[in-house]
Amino acid sequence: MEAMELDWMAKSLKGCCLSIISDNFIKFENATLTLPVSLQFAVFHQLYLDGKLDLLAKVFSDLEIFSRMLTVKKRRLDLHRSFQAIRDRDIKISEVIAESYSKQASDIQQSSLDDDENDFDSTISRGFHLGGFFLEAGWNEDASRVLSACIVLCLHNHCFLKAFHCVTKLLHTYNADCLYKETEQMFSTAQEIFQSLRLFMPDVELNLASLFMEYGAYHFAKSEYDKAYRWSIEAVRMLKQPGYVSETTMIDVLRLATRACVVKRQFKAAEHLVRHAVYLAREVFGALHPKYSSTLMDYGFYLLNVDNVSQSLKAYQTALAIREHVFGGQNLHVAVAHEDLAYASYVHQYSTGKFDEALSHADKAIKILTKILPKNHLLLASSNRVKALILEEIAIDSEDQHFQKKLLAESHQLHLKSMELAMNAFGENNVQTAKHFGNLGRLYQSMELYEKAEEMHLKAIAIKEELLGPNDYEVALSIGHIASLYNYDMKQYEKAERLYLRSIAISKQLYGDGYSGLEYDYRGLIKIYAKLGDFEKMIEYDYILSQWYSIREQRRSTALNGLHDLIADTDQEQAQNTRVIIDTFFETITSDTDKSPQNVIQNRTRTSHDIAFAGPVHEQACADRQQSGNNPHEINANHAASSNSMPSSINVDSYESFFPDDDEISVALKKFHVMPLKIKSFKRRKIKSE
Repeated sequence: MEAMELDWMAKSLKGCCLSIISDNFIKFENATLTLPVSLQFAVFHQLYLDGKLDLLAKVFSDLEIFSRMLTVKKRRLDLHRSFQAIRDRDIKISEVIAESYSKQASDIQQSSLDDDENDFDSTISRGFHLGGFFLEAGWNEDASRVLSACIVLCLHNHCFLKAFHCVTKLLHTYNADCLYKETEQMFSTAQEIFQSLRLFMPDVELNLASLFMEYGAYHFAKSEYDKAYRWSIEAVRMLKQPGYVSETTMIDVLRLATRACVVKRQFKAAEHLVRHAVYLAREVFGALHPKYSSTLMDYGFYLLNVDNVSQSLKAYQTALAIREHVFGGQNLHVAVAHEDLAYASYVHQYSTGKFDEALSHADKAIKILTKILPKNHLLLASSNRVKALILEEIAIDSEDQHFQKKLLAESHQLHLKSMELAMNAFGENNVQTAKHFGNLGRLYQSMELYEKAEEMHLKAIAIKEELLGPNDYEVALSIGHIASLYNYDMKQYEKAERLYLRSIAISKQLYGDGYSGLEYDYRGLIKIYAKLGDFEKMIEYDYILSQWYSIREQRRSTALNGLHDLIADTDQEQAQNTRVIIDTFFETITSDTDKSPQNVIQNRTRTSHDIAFAGPVHEQACADRQQSGNNPHEINANHAASSNSMPSSINVDSYESFFPDDDEISVALKKFHVMPLKIKSFKRRKIKSE
């Protein structure tokens, strides 16, 4: 008897009532809808907990009811969980609600009840919040439908300010769904709405940080990194301007600027921003919120790119755990987290050959994306690429030739499909397409198709160098790969040596003497010198490799123990005003701009071999080669570094604006009454190299 009483007491009176209502929901449904909204939510959540998802789907399909649930802000994550559980049952509830809203918006517009502003305002507000919820949950197509209908209604009723905010959200939706033409069109619409705002509401304080951030994210997705960098900087600058900026916008602006600085190799600036974004997201939203997981994904991206792979892995693992907790299984955000973790695991275990975990995450990402996206969606290109890389490494390590050929063939098909999707979306002259060329080059090397491998690698190098400059990490990566091809398979040791030296020079310039990728270049050089009988050089690089091991071991011994330590360390540094972080950021990028060598490629016709082997033309290096009888063995790593870090003439003089004021970005900014940012750098005047 006592045990039974304790069992009953363990469940609160409220919980008992909710269970009774859930068990008899059909009987109590009408009465439930008369309760306060918070209690209605509690009843519906109990339906979710009891697994009565068909009943819950029926309730949530009512636009009025679901819209009320969106107002219960404190239980947003519970709403996401229950909504995703319904979607996982293959009940397309988001499509039903989006269709219902679109019809309601159309009916109100056609009724022409201009004197009833409440109907317009409430429907517009409903569309804005409903579209935002779908966007948070990753149901981009349904979000687009709702927000598009909302914009039409806004413009019909001359609600330009609300239309502008809807357009910003729709930009995010289109970009997340890889609809890049629509993104461009919507940005033009934003410019038109802004002009109307200035005409009819000249005194309104409108902050443009969110709009600039979304347009920068669009350029980042297309690998147009210079443009993404420009827009991200302008978005950060807008955070200090008048007008309301939400905490979500503030965090997302810092996130984009982080990614843009990482690809521009401005790591110090990126670190300032991403650590503050992580701190803000956890302080504002909590450690189990999707926004916090997104900042951890960006932190993982930063850590991976600064060669802190083990900590990057932990950031991605934590981000995935949060997203699985909030969204469950068949969700776009979960798939993206699986993909990023798959790649980080692949990099982390590259030297060990243990790819089971990486392959598992890649398979999960592809399974989810295949289920929820159209067959040829661009997002599949990246997941297929990651799986193809993993399969190739597993094949290489296998001693079973039949199994090896099977995996290589599967990897080939995945790479070709990814290449097709990238070419259709971006064309050939794009960084993403170049990566696919490079991946095919590696695969063809594994398949012993050496001439095709060489062709793919040279294509990748040519595109990357044109778009990113000769000293970028991506260029060094491809140079190292083709050096491996020449060294291990084509026995062209002189070519391989020159390429290894160039790869080493770029890597050390970007990451220092302890960069993980240097191991493979050093090992390659040792093999070359052994084959050529240059034992002095072989011993020299064997010693350099041993020094590299010492540096790596020192890093491991001094590294923080885990992500928790890393985040705790971040807390101590970042508990300061965001304005201070922004000021520090601009000081950092100004300093980086002043110090960084310009990645300028001289205007002359160069073949892909010129690009791969020489980088920018350097007269002194050419003279050195001539004096040494074109013997590459006499050109040391220091000469290789200098020949690939500066053109034959460098430009230094007084300071001038780093960004031009008449390019397309500056013209676009002026349409928003924003004068382009002036970051000072060296004015470029040609002088001869010493």
